[in-house]
Amino acid sequence: MTDILLIQPPVRDFYLTAKRTIPYGLACIAAALRVRGFSVKILDALSTSRSRIIDLPVEMEYLRQFYGRPDRSPFGLFHHYRHFGYSFEHIGRSAGDSGAFLVGISALFTPYFSQVLSVAEAVKRFNPACRIVAGGHHPTAFPELTMEHHAIDFAIRGEGEVSMPLLARALKNGGDIASIPGIVFRKEDGSLHIGEPVFSEDLDRLLPPAADLIDNDFYQRKHKKSAVITASRGCPMKCTYCSLGAGSPLPFRRRSVKSVMDEIGTVVTRYNVRFLDFEDENLSFDKKWFRHLLKEIDRCFNGYGLELRAMNGLLPVTLDDATIHAMQIAGFKTLNLALGSTSLIQLSRFNRPDVRKSFDLALKSAGKYGMDAVGYVIAGAPDQSAEESLDDLIFLAARRVLAGISIFYPAPGSRDYERCRALKILPDTFSLMRSSALPVSHVTSRREAVTLLRLGRILNFMKFLADMENSNTRALRRNGAGTPSDVRTEIGKKLLDMFLIDGRIRGQTPDGAIFEHDVSMRLTHRFIGKLKVIRVRGARSCLDQYRLHHTQLK
Repeated sequence: MTDILLIQPPVRDFYLTAKRTIPYGLACIAAALRVRGFSVKILDALSTSRSRIIDLPVEMEYLRQFYGRPDRSPFGLFHHYRHFGYSFEHIGRSAGDSGAFLVGISALFTPYFSQVLSVAEAVKRFNPACRIVAGGHHPTAFPELTMEHHAIDFAIRGEGEVSMPLLARALKNGGDIASIPGIVFRKEDGSLHIGEPVFSEDLDRLLPPAADLIDNDFYQRKHKKSAVITASRGCPMKCTYCSLGAGSPLPFRRRSVKSVMDEIGTVVTRYNVRFLDFEDENLSFDKKWFRHLLKEIDRCFNGYGLELRAMNGLLPVTLDDATIHAMQIAGFKTLNLALGSTSLIQLSRFNRPDVRKSFDLALKSAGKYGMDAVGYVIAGAPDQSAEESLDDLIFLAARRVLAGISIFYPAPGSRDYERCRALKILPDTFSLMRSSALPVSHVTSRREAVTLLRLGRILNFMKFLADMENSNTRALRRNGAGTPSDVRTEIGKKLLDMFLIDGRIRGQTPDGAIFEHDVSMRLTHRFIGKLKVIRVRGARSCLDQYRLHHTQLK
């Protein structure tokens, strides 16, 4: 029997990035509960490769015109809508078998809140005596809407390490629930008690996450066990599209280097983790602190073969040549660089700095030290034109960097969410507040947004071909002829040639039929015209090309 069960729900979407779903927050809460004497388990519904095709929700029917046919080419986006993870039935039965008196459900992302509700209903069906608490960004932003659903007994606003143990103790031994920071519950008269969001001021006083409750065998990258580290919480910047910036009730706080190193030491030596992803919003904001951390990682774990990433992105102005060199020595192989936009007008709307100069300097250093790089831009935001986003792609085309294009979605709690509300362009349902749903149609239409996504795919394929040519790998391609990857490459080359002639973006179905995607021809022709005056550069590091070349010579 278990006192408390913490659940990461399944996800319903067109795709899932499994490497980004490690339930780090639940493991942090589990550690806080354990030290107070409660037995805890994590039921991670996403620590499985199981998925099944399900019907497209009615509110997403408009996406069929953009995602309707399967495409095996490099320019394909999405096709099937899926349920990723364990079934609600399985989760409910597991909750019933646990006998937990308190079940916590992670509700981090608003578009997936319907899955949280389905989990809560299944848990109540199999364990009717338990109490259910929802926590995460959605209950923090929408406490009233969260509590409209009677399968949920409580909500926690803010960070749960303080509130969850107090709630568990009050339910177990009796106590004043209203005194718990951040708590939301129904009072006897039916009204709601809504606490202010709670946060931990001193992160060093928090216990390290209960890493033994995370399925490290499932979460692997390149056959290495992986883990998430957060060295800070919140963000010091005030970007309008982010719920952790302007208007966030949670301030920016950073841990000491010693605290972070202790956690890294645990996952590396005790759990054999070799891939570490820092999920901070702004890991390198304090350059001196960051350099100290990198130096300590190199000193303590040189020879362990660690690979480090910062997948949430790094602000280029916080990096310099010495810092990037220190990153490479510590184990970083890729720079994830947040460009945002190259348009000064759009940057002003986003309340972001112009980082083009520092972005180029970071790319120069990355090449110098044999590191890859990805540059991220946002498209489809309120008042943002498709032409501005196209110029962003062309900027990336001319540089040795992969292009990462993200379609804007209104994040609850952000200034741009309120901007969308004022413009009356908020999606009708929470489920549409995700990039894959092309949620906002304003100055950039949905057709233009999906065109930009496909142009990003085309651009990265052109960079791939440039890398192949630069690496002189024609012999390797001949030796591997007939493999699925080579077949896909040949399909892409054929469709690319056709695209450069007439601007039509085509795909190929699994049975070999070629068809046209629904795109903005105005944008595709503009893209082709701009490509004629630049040289599209590859994306792989000089060091990778050097190694591949010498592998061929052996």
